[in-house]
Parts: sequence; C-alpha cells; structure tokens
Amino acid sequence: MVPVKMVMSKKILKVRRGTKVKKVAEMMRDKRVGSILVSDGNNSYAGIVTDADVVRRLVADGLDPETTPVEKVMTTPLLAIEADRSVVDANDIMDQEHIRHLGVIENGKIIGVLSVRDLLRHVYGGWGFV
Repeated sequence: MVPVKMVMSKKILKVRRGTKVKKVAEMMRDKRVGSILVSDGNNSYAGIVTDADVVRRLVADGLDPETTPVEKVMTTPLLAIEADRSVVDANDIMDQEHIRHLGVIENGKIIGVLSVRDLLRHVYGGWGFV
C-alpha cells in the first residue's frame, strides 16, 4: 500500500477569504497548479478553489473576476484524507465525490494537497507519460 503522503504535493498554496478570483487565477497560472486552499484566517481552511470552479462558477455564470471574491466560487467544505491512507482510497474518494483535489491531513492539520495529476504521476510517472 502506498500512502497518500508519499505522492501528495507538500507545497500548500492558500489565499484568504475575500481575495478576488482574478488574483487566484493568476496564482494558479504562475505556480502551475490547479487548486488553491482558501483560509478563513484562523489556521483552518474554508474551502478550495480549483480551475474547474473558476470555469463552472465564474466564467459560466458571467461573473467579473476583478470583483468576485473567491468564496463565491470555491468548493466547500474542503474534503480531506488522512496522510497514511492509501492512494487507492484517495482515488475512490475522488471518484465517488466527483472531485480532482483532496486535502491531506496528519494529526488534524492539513499537510498537503493530493490531485488526480499526483495520482497519475505516481502510476505512470516511471513510464514517461506524465
């Protein structure tokens, strides 16, 4: 069994509630990531905003990225998995919940983010596909 913590991204990108979606999208582009956690300011997370959220909840609804706060488009609650659970368990959760990103928890604290891309890199990375 391969634990989630072996394949997750340890770099946690986050913004505070109230951050405009344009800034979040620029961060995603610049950092080459598909998700950013949304902090409520109390060392906890209110949700996650993904590239899909931006398309489905901002662009498709005709909202202005310059004025729309991230909480209008984020996914909440942030679904998470324990760091020692298997990548198979993570894949099952993502499939059942129709999501592509999970927070990773250890001792009650978010320590990383796992994406479908991380799972694919784990499965196919050695073959040069990802």
